[in-house]
Amino acid sequence: MVEKALVAVIQEAWIGGVSTRRVDELVQAMGMTGISKSTVSKLCKDIDERVHAFLKRPLTGEWPYLWLDATYLKVREGGRIISVAAIIAMAVNTEGRREIVGLHIGPSEAEVFWSDFLKDLVRRGLTGVKLVISDAHEGLKGAITRVMGATWQRCRVHFMRNALSYVPKGQNTVVAAAIRQVFLQPDQKSATQVWRQVADQLRTRWPKLGACMDEAETDVLAYTGFPTQHRTKLHSTNPLERLNKEVKRRADVVGIFPNEDSIIRLVGAVLMEQNDEWQLQHRYMQIEGMAELNQPMIEEENQPLHITAKAA
Repeated sequence: MVEKALVAVIQEAWIGGVSTRRVDELVQAMGMTGISKSTVSKLCKDIDERVHAFLKRPLTGEWPYLWLDATYLKVREGGRIISVAAIIAMAVNTEGRREIVGLHIGPSEAEVFWSDFLKDLVRRGLTGVKLVISDAHEGLKGAITRVMGATWQRCRVHFMRNALSYVPKGQNTVVAAAIRQVFLQPDQKSATQVWRQVADQLRTRWPKLGACMDEAETDVLAYTGFPTQHRTKLHSTNPLERLNKEVKRRADVVGIFPNEDSIIRLVGAVLMEQNDEWQLQHRYMQIEGMAELNQPMIEEENQPLHITAKAA
């Protein structure tokens, strides 16, 4: 029988991204008999209770900002290998502290998928959401409006990649520089004005890019209607980028997951570990800006425009 201490070592090694073969070598190095892959899997199922308690915990207070981002993983289903989205949800409360608030597995483009996930967050107590930041997943925007009654912020980084796909690679640098002039503006009004000027300027050479900017304007600039001190963290899903890289690093050790439960076990454990680490850090956002969220944002009528470059 594997001793309790050894079980803990095996579990931590597995969560830490150590392969089954390496776990076996570790056990042998400790003077124990080698341990099989199936035994490691059974031992690691003990993690399930902790992960489930973490992912289903009640959420209290208000959470004005919610980030959603997807990591794609491979899993066996019905004798086939398919790709599924592991959607990670991070939120910031009115105290300026961030937490991982949810994990959901499924097809990211299905509207019912998003609605079910958001409804589950609401059932657990996620209230007061004013802005949801994510990539442009089909069906998500409607689900946010219906379930959360919140504004949607389209990830600025992902939008830029999409926008640049409409121009030749040799022109990417100058076009990106032109669009970035929008993001240098100090307020919502001037950002909107510069956006329209740049869109009109670019559409003369690339009509599809101009149309893309017309369609995306409201969603990409949504963050400009929120407190100034929060904006640098509201315009993209970058706050989840490092976490997603860590999830992928540890998932790559597994390669192909045998089922969705095994995905939740590993990814959930990684999220639980990161969340604990965040609780030891300083506030993620300035608490002073939270008071502005319940006040109408006042646009300054005489703000100057700051256009410093033109597209070639």
